This record gives sequence, structure tokens and C-alpha cells, in this order.
Amino acid sequence: MTEHIHAEAEDIVKASEYGGREPDVRWQRWLLIVIAVAWSLFQLYASYFGTLNPQKVGSIHLAFGFALAFLAYPRKGGAKNRIPWYDWALAIASVATALYVYFDYCNIVVVQGGLPITRDIWMGSALILLLAIAASRIVGFALPIIASVVVLYGITGPAGIIPVTPPDVLYLHNGYSWPEVIQQLYITTEGIWGTPIQVSATFVFLFVLFGALLEKAGAGQYFVDLAYSGLGTFRGGPAKAAVVASLLTGVISGSSTANVVTTGTFTIPLMKKVGYPAVKAGATEVAASVNGQLMPPIMGAAAFIMATFINVPYSQLIVYAIVPAVLTYLGCSMSSIWKR
Repeated sequence: MTEHIHAEAEDIVKASEYGGREPDVRWQRWLLIVIAVAWSLFQLYASYFGTLNPQKVGSIHLAFGFALAFLAYPRKGGAKNRIPWYDWALAIASVATALYVYFDYCNIVVVQGGLPITRDIWMGSALILLLAIAASRIVGFALPIIASVVVLYGITGPAGIIPVTPPDVLYLHNGYSWPEVIQQLYITTEGIWGTPIQVSATFVFLFVLFGALLEKAGAGQYFVDLAYSGLGTFRGGPAKAAVVASLLTGVISGSSTANVVTTGTFTIPLMKKVGYPAVKAGATEVAASVNGQLMPPIMGAAAFIMATFINVPYSQLIVYAIVPAVLTYLGCSMSSIWKR
């Protein structure tokens, strides 16, 4: 039974973290591995040895992400044992729209002076559409819908439509033309190539990469065993072990899903065995694992973006994050004592 639960948990992680697609054709499986390894090597080069322009680094970073998004993540209800033709077409088209900025960078910046021509508008429009499709496959439809509403707000403009003075958070304007929207989102560094993708291409990728390598080396299981050995004899021992194991796993993993699988497949059955209701056991593990994203130094991608926006060194932000993270886990630990 436990092995069956663990296998199901592994499937969940594969679907959320690695795409969930395992092609039957060997060369396609190797292609996904080669793309992932090449992406990692490029990010190491760009971070430590490269002198590429940040916008060029962002375009290559997004191109690799596009390739894996369409080749490794099937659409809902799509084939998981093969890569259909439309995913090949989407991958090729999306990679082309991303690398277009890299190869035509000098022409866009020097010759055109940052003003989009007809070709730029077509490529930018295609990239925005493909980015929405890729995001819907990986994180769901909520984010693409919100982004679409914001773009629609920029095109239409609420001035003349809203008869009353809106709150300060809503800026009235008469709307921007589609070329102006493409210029802002696709040509400049204030849109798609802005702070989030620059942070992802530098700090986030490396932290997640080395955290994943550490976890694959056995650190995750070591943390679980360490928590069991230290807290197994205390009142509510399995629940406390789940909390501490999730805390320690959060140190090397910024993924709540991977955290649940690493610790939950062992802690939830143990909590149920000593008398915890299934709902209580599951809630304890979920709360502890989700809070793992608050535990320095990995945390979530938002922490790196936050450090860039407020202009605070990430090493200093880590210090600030320790106190609330520890308090959160103390609360989880205290609440885990009661079984009902």
C-alpha cells in the first residue's frame, strides 16, 4: 500500500515539476534530457563566465523554457507517451519568436532605435500568444487570464468609459495602439524581458538547480531521517517530525509539491498509525511543506524578484526571512500536538 502511495506521489511530482511526459521513442526522451542539460550549462556559463547582454540572456532563457514547456508538458488530456505534431510546431514557433530578439538585437536597438517594424509586431504578437499557451499548460489558466485582462486594459483604456472618478489604483487613459503595446512588452526591457525573467535567468535558476542536485544526492531523505531520529519519541512525534522534515527540505527546495512528496509519503501514514485523523495528518503535512517556500535560502522565485525590486542584497533578505519562517514552523509544530 505504501509503495502504491509513493508511486502516485512520484507521478504528481513528475507532472508538476518535470512535465509528466515520458515519450516511448528513445530519441525523444534523450532530446528532453539534452535540452534540460544544455539549459543548465548555458545558465552556468551566462552567470559565471558570460558577457551577454541581459536581454539576449533573457531571450535564450525563455527559448529553453518554451522548448520544455511544449515538449515535456502535454496539454490537458493530451498524449503523455509521445510528442504530437502540434507540440513540435508550437515548440519551434515559440523558440523562434524568443530567439528573434537575440539574433536581431543590433538591428532593433541600433538601426530602429527601439521602434518596432511590421516584422517585430508579428513576432511579438506570436510570442505573447505562445507565452499564454505555455503558461496555461504549466501553471493553469489563472495567470494567462489576468495577463490578458491587463493587456486589454492597456489597449482599450478606461477613459471615456468610466463616468465616475475611479480609485487611485486605476489609471485613466485613452488606450494604446497595438504596436505601442508590442514595443513595451516585446522590444523594451520593461515587459517580457524585464525584472522577473532577468532574476529567473540569473539567481532563481542556479539556486533551484543546485538545490535539486543536493536533493538528488540524498539530502532530502537525510533530513527526513534526521527529523524522525530527533523527534520520534516526543508527544505528537510523527507530526513534529513532519514539520521539521519539511522545514529542512525547504532549505534545499523551493517547491512545495516536491516537499510534500519527499516527506509526506512517510509522515502521513505514520501520523495516521498513531491516531491522527486522515484530514489532520494531510493538513499538517501540507501546511509544513507549503511553508517550506518561506525557508531560506532557496524560498520561492518571488523572493529573488523582491530583492531586485526593493534593491536589497539577497543575502540580507535571507536574514530578514529567517524570523517569520521560524515563527511559522513553531506555530505548525505547536498545532501538530493535538490529534483532533
